[in-house]
Amino acid sequence: VQLQASGGGVVQSGGSLRLSCAASGFPVRDYAVAWFRQAPGKDREGIVCTDTNTYYETSVKGRFTVSRDNAKNTMYLQMSSLKPEDTAVYYCATDLSLRCPPATLVGHFGSWGQGTLVTVSS
Repeated sequence: VQLQASGGGVVQSGGSLRLSCAASGFPVRDYAVAWFRQAPGKDREGIVCTDTNTYYETSVKGRFTVSRDNAKNTMYLQMSSLKPEDTAVYYCATDLSLRCPPATLVGHFGSWGQGTLVTVSS
């Protein structure tokens, strides 16, 4: 199982960015995949998990959207209306479970991508 996140960069406040999570070793269409982020000096936090449904944390709901391309075996995180507090390293993760856990917590996921840095300037 491998995950590779990409697409990070520098964007102005209010702007948009799309992150990609390329998966290998398992089909993303069949398993739960989550996105996390870790801001400087803070713990890693889960922001969204998707299986047959998608569960967004309050901090990103309405601004971030998850999608997947089964042919490319890739998950996407479309981020809009970005704020400086969205600045973080973003990770995708899976535990090869069919369903998202009750809470998107680090301990529930065993396979991680390397992370991609998103910087939102004010």
